[in-house]
Amino acid sequence: MKKTINTLFVIGLLVVLFSSVGSAYAMSDAGKGSGSGGKGKASSGTGIATSTTAVTGELSEEEKADLVFMREEEKLARDVYLTLYNIWGMDIFNNIAASEQTHTNSVNALLTAYGIPDPVVNDTIGVFVNSDLQILYDQLVATGSVSLVDALKVGAAIEEIDILDLYEAIAQTDEANIQQVYAQLLAGSENHLRGFVSVLESQTGEAYTPQYLSVESYQAIIAGSNAQQGSSQGQGGNRGGGGGRR
Repeated sequence: MKKTINTLFVIGLLVVLFSSVGSAYAMSDAGKGSGSGGKGKASSGTGIATSTTAVTGELSEEEKADLVFMREEEKLARDVYLTLYNIWGMDIFNNIAASEQTHTNSVNALLTAYGIPDPVVNDTIGVFVNSDLQILYDQLVATGSVSLVDALKVGAAIEEIDILDLYEAIAQTDEANIQQVYAQLLAGSENHLRGFVSVLESQTGEAYTPQYLSVESYQAIIAGSNAQQGSSQGQGGNRGGGGGRR
């Protein structure tokens, strides 16, 4: 699994998101505050326990690297959503940020169980050890600050990428406890994607087009229902190109 963020991913994301800026300025005040239009609640649907099952084997360097990367990647999602909540006041960002906190805590529990140093030495919002994630955070926040439309598209794009990364991470480990946590994170990311897409369409009238998942995978996820357990929707040959772990 690659551990660097492809420059083309960053450029492609910004181009796609900024393409909506013209229409989005009209929505710049939509969804602020506590009005009913700004609620946008989305179920986290993870139900992840903070403890892990017994360690059963020695991890490969790839498995260790995946856990380290996933710990900060989940923190990135949390941090972006908390920052966008402070800007737009829309509850969906705060609700999903709370779920991402559970996600990153669950990965940290695995790091502890396997004796792997935690990369989150500073849990301050917007601070990352991985320099690529630091750059990505800054760019995502800048994009999401332009308009509510862009903010919601940032959220959906983050969840697409998380889903692809989790497909890959699950495929690269035989450890049952790691697979269980990853599967629960995957279910949560699918729920979050549905939530962002639903709010984007209902509150702004903008349709969302998947940027990293294949159309088949995306449609299967959107057609699904919020789940507490891991999902296999869209895995395998429907991953699509150009996305996933950078």
